[in-house]
Amino acid sequence: MNYDTFVDQVAQRTATSSSRAAELIRATLETLAERLTGGEVLDLAVQLPAPLRLPMRPTPDIEAAERFGAAEFVARVAVRAGVAEPAARDAARAVFTTIREAVTGGEFDELVVQLPRDYRDMVEPALAPGATLRRGRS
Repeated sequence: MNYDTFVDQVAQRTATSSSRAAELIRATLETLAERLTGGEVLDLAVQLPAPLRLPMRPTPDIEAAERFGAAEFVARVAVRAGVAEPAARDAARAVFTTIREAVTGGEFDELVVQLPRDYRDMVEPALAPGATLRRGRS
């Protein structure tokens, strides 16, 4: 998946402009990079379009992941993107679903394994078969 397609998918899923979607993606990826181990950040980053690698700041020197739950994840995305927490949660869901479409299934599974159970409501929509097809019907 190329960068424009990634941004367009998130824009569609969040019902926002492409420029706003790019900000939401950046905020979500920066936060995700804090939550994953350094090796997993690198593994994920290489499968994403090149412009999306920078927000993740993949550094193999920093192996430890910060331990924080879904509420803190959403709060950090909200602050970075300058949106309310419900919008940040929706953005995170949209980004996770788009990541799932952009990377190999195995890579996405490795990402999900590093997240605690309280992330489930953000990640499960991306895991559901046909997640992209059901979006407009909810």
